[in-house]
Amino acid sequence: MPVLKSPLMINKPFVLFFLLMIGICFRSQGQFIFGFSNEIGVAGGPLLFQSDFGLRNNINTNINNVGFGVALMHYMNFAYRADCNCYSRDVYFNDHFKIRNEIDYHYTKLTHEGKESKKNSEEGRDLRDHKGTSAVFEIGSQLEFFPLSIRDFQAGAFIIAPYISLGAHYVTFQPGYSSVQDVPGATPEDAYFDRFLHGDGKLGGIDDSGGHTVAITGSVGFRFKIGFLSDINVELRYHRYFSNWIDGLNPDEAFYPPNKYDDSITWLTVGYVYYLNF
Repeated sequence: MPVLKSPLMINKPFVLFFLLMIGICFRSQGQFIFGFSNEIGVAGGPLLFQSDFGLRNNINTNINNVGFGVALMHYMNFAYRADCNCYSRDVYFNDHFKIRNEIDYHYTKLTHEGKESKKNSEEGRDLRDHKGTSAVFEIGSQLEFFPLSIRDFQAGAFIIAPYISLGAHYVTFQPGYSSVQDVPGATPEDAYFDRFLHGDGKLGGIDDSGGHTVAITGSVGFRFKIGFLSDINVELRYHRYFSNWIDGLNPDEAFYPPNKYDDSITWLTVGYVYYLNF
């Protein structure tokens, strides 16, 4: 079984990040910030899952191990105060930062790609027949920085507003694995690539146990204004997980040297954001 860290250990970066954001929200350049308005949004798009399935930086791995995800988002907009229908105090933080809270779900089917899996050998067949899945649920926040004025963008001074963001997510995951060779009476050595069977999981380096971890997220994107109260949002994001079990495959590096990295995703989303009056 994969070893899960204690909640205190696993959540330390997550808690520190939120404490930092709370401090930023309520004090900026000596000014207290209490007023804000709300925005809601939805987004979705394809993602590339970088895992122990296939080879990293391999085009076939990138093409075949593509999943899809959706996100529900809430934004805290400090440039405008909903309680008075007025602009907030004109400080730099208010006009250039937003906080985004979101819930994500993504699902990926995984296969082994690369030269080893294409070999006409027993090992090659074991790799080709080994399939995996990963269902991931995330909740967390990002701090978005807009180099251009948020006020001017809302007022229609320009229609495109680029931004970058950094955040932290709490993650729960449920992997799965299968092989057409995994029939009654077959041993793991009969069905799976032998070097994957060394590790601390259910079948050594293979395990379908669910778990939890944290992720650091970063993104670049832009807002495109389509109406006074609505934007289109396009974003490219990266999630780096602090676990190597997200895909259900984590063989001992001594027996499988390519297993050097924790799992991660690169995700392209297109979404819609609506400005609320409260």
